[in-house]
Amino acid sequence: MKIPGLSFSLKRAVGITAVKQKVARATGIPTTRHGIERKVGAAIIGAVFGTGKKKKRK
Repeated sequence: MKIPGLSFSLKRAVGITAVKQKVARATGIPTTRHGIERKVGAAIIGAVFGTGKKKKRK
């Protein structure tokens, strides 16, 4: 029987989640599938359409 509003996560208790967050922040590489797909997709679109930083013209 579950108690409403009470949940337990073994990963959070052990500290795996915190380590993954620290690695992601330090490297700039997301650890979630959705985050990786978003980052790779943005890089591909940037390479195809050249949506990177624009140079100023003089």
